[in-house]
Amino acid sequence: MKSFLYYVTIALFVFVLPGALLAEDVKTLIEERARDKFGAELPDNAGFHITTPDGAPSEAVMLSAFWMDRDTGRYLANAVLEDSNVVRLEGLAIATLNVPVPLRRMLPGDRITDEDLGVVKLPLARVGVFTVTEARDLVGMQVKRLLTQGRPVMTQSITKPVIIDRGDRISIRYDDGLLSLSAPGKALDDAHMGQEIRIVNLVSNTSLTGVAVEKGIVEVLR
Repeated sequence: MKSFLYYVTIALFVFVLPGALLAEDVKTLIEERARDKFGAELPDNAGFHITTPDGAPSEAVMLSAFWMDRDTGRYLANAVLEDSNVVRLEGLAIATLNVPVPLRRMLPGDRITDEDLGVVKLPLARVGVFTVTEARDLVGMQVKRLLTQGRPVMTQSITKPVIIDRGDRISIRYDDGLLSLSAPGKALDDAHMGQEIRIVNLVSNTSLTGVAVEKGIVEVLR
């Protein structure tokens, strides 16, 4: 028969040791609760800037209560420590997003490359619906409106690269699968790849609408 001391030792192992194992960084616990407050509205790549009061514990077993104002990021929390004491915490849990920005002033017509871009961390509240948040959505694009160094880029300020300029002489292609023709033409608009464009057939002097398929070439579909 096992001794009383054996069972006391097992009880201490079960009820005391897990407390130490469960202790986590208190800022991690706060961030988890803050993410829950935002729910599905929080972008997958968002982060958080967390502040805690001076002298606050660095670890806690759990947060027994958590209140937060999403607009300001201000929170209140009750942190349960390993010794079962409860400490009130208050500070800021500000949602942030890494946003690509130009490293130099860029003028209309410039083409954006990887080397032109850096990253700044912004509060999520300052990231508008038209802000470009992924560098891959900027690289290869053409500047449409002046871009300021270090400032986020708006979708209205960039465009796909223009491959045909208004007034350009172009080659008009017609292909319906059975018949393939070409004729010289003139562009009446600017166009990027895949964009519809108005053109004039210089042979028949008729106006048409086609699609810019590559530099200097417009395809007319029937």
